Amino acid sequence: MKRVEFFDTKITDGFWKQKQDLIRNVTVKAVYDRFYDTGRIDAFKCDKNSEIKPHFFWDSDVAKWIEGVAYLTREKREIWLEEIVDNIVDEIEKNQDPCGYFNIFFTSVEPQNRFKNRDCHELYCLGHLIEAGVAYYEATGKSKLLNLMCKYVDYVEKVFVREKSVGFTTPGHEEIELALVRLYECTKKEKYLELSKFFVDERGKRAEETIDWGEFSYNQSHKPVREQETAEGHAVRAVYLYCAMADLALKYKDDALKNACEKIFDNIINKRMYITGGIGSSHMGEAFTVDYDLSNLFAYTESCAALGLILFANRMLLLDNDSKYSDTVERALYNGFLSSTSLDGRSFFYTNPLEILPQLYTRDVSVLEKNYLKLPVTQRQEVFGCSCCPPNIVRFIPSIGNLLYTYDEDTIYVHQFMQSVAKIKIGDDVYEIEQKTSYPYDGKIDITVKGGSIKLAVRVPYWHSGNLENVTKGYAYSDINENSNTVHLDYDMTPRFVYANPNVISDSCKCAVISGPIVYCMEGHDNKGHLRNIVLDTNGKISKGFDEKLGVPTLKIDAITRAECDMLYSFSQGKYENTTAHLIPYFAFANRGESEMQVWHSYKI
Repeated sequence: MKRVEFFDTKITDGFWKQKQDLIRNVTVKAVYDRFYDTGRIDAFKCDKNSEIKPHFFWDSDVAKWIEGVAYLTREKREIWLEEIVDNIVDEIEKNQDPCGYFNIFFTSVEPQNRFKNRDCHELYCLGHLIEAGVAYYEATGKSKLLNLMCKYVDYVEKVFVREKSVGFTTPGHEEIELALVRLYECTKKEKYLELSKFFVDERGKRAEETIDWGEFSYNQSHKPVREQETAEGHAVRAVYLYCAMADLALKYKDDALKNACEKIFDNIINKRMYITGGIGSSHMGEAFTVDYDLSNLFAYTESCAALGLILFANRMLLLDNDSKYSDTVERALYNGFLSSTSLDGRSFFYTNPLEILPQLYTRDVSVLEKNYLKLPVTQRQEVFGCSCCPPNIVRFIPSIGNLLYTYDEDTIYVHQFMQSVAKIKIGDDVYEIEQKTSYPYDGKIDITVKGGSIKLAVRVPYWHSGNLENVTKGYAYSDINENSNTVHLDYDMTPRFVYANPNVISDSCKCAVISGPIVYCMEGHDNKGHLRNIVLDTNGKISKGFDEKLGVPTLKIDAITRAECDMLYSFSQGKYENTTAHLIPYFAFANRGESEMQVWHSYKI
């Protein structure tokens, strides 16, 4: 199985074209401006006398932004962005150690401590610089950053593998493992693939340094990777590791790695994933916890973790064409990931809770510490101290075409639905595949294939209630030829109520609402506050609408709510009044100021 890359797929209109235009016209500059304001850009000058002390992961923030610029440039040259990148690359060249080492913190602040602390993100930063170098070279033909990173990687191979002269064996924060696979694919040099395999194979084989307050499972070092069966520890580190494991399972035809990936993936989607596709439920270590621990109010669900789950699931499709992977991509894409960005493209969530009660943030009026409960923030911000999420968004949305198609010698597989045109070369044949659709707001999709006879396998989403013929592992198969080259689909987007496993105690006796791939939520703005008093009628009327100010579809659902009363406690249930609950897509919450919000609702039995 092979993937159709984003540069062979053009998003032509609709939902994701609007998002890509927003990244190009607004977000890429907004993120750069905040990185410039906070000193991240000038930090590449490695000025030892600078008033702003860089953090040891700042390299990665800017590297992801550069990668995003590369994807934007690959579609349409943006000279002003290239000039910024070229200046940064010149600073890297100027300040790179002759041996190849480069990190803005350890070059300018603590040069004596290079590769001594496993959790100081040096290899993580290198991984993102590798990805930036590959992407920028492929987009522009400029190879300087790529060559600088190859020199750095050669040094890493020397000191980690041959000399073993550094303070640890495997990185505390994974990322270089998957980046090295990408470097191999670009350069065709086997040594980079072998280095990736080295870091993956060595993880968990021996006790290595970990953070003071964490177990070895925090950075997935509790067992050799082929023995791991559950998703553990820091969620972003975990899914980046699982991405590399899936890559290497494919490259080396390693069944043990593949089996480990499958077990871990099933553990995530069946026991440790939110309905939004968010993962990592605890603020303690931004981590997975135990099965079914999915609090809504305290959900951490970092934006980067949702993106990482998408990348992991998308890789698994190359190992096994099963819709559980592409369904997971879709779930996280339209919900847990998309909620990370404001509708105007300028501000971001680091965490993505499933419930907000603003009154909890102001309840402790007599003490100075107002958020000792570590509740997620209620409004998006333009930049964070740890600002890994905004540039991840900048690099991901322009390359979203990577999610649509894979192929083998006789079949094209359609995983995601976006208005688009793609070219696919299979052997000596070239096919053009076009999608026409208003997805995700409409289930009608027309898929036309030109170029000759081929099989077409189209995902049937998990939420579709209708039956289709010739379905295998969630894909409907049909034959394409000159006389029949268009497949017409009409997936049922009737709003549906969803109920959690009884073991998820946070969702006990509650329901959520979806329409197609989109999870909906209630906000106080539309429902007079006190959302927990609203009880949905699952047998009542549901109507669809559209919010012109937000630019998103809405749902109205019959409900009841308790009336106000004077007594604090009473032997009477009080009066219930008929009402209409107003719901908006979860990805659109927190765009109108602070408000209550919830995804899971009480319902009439």
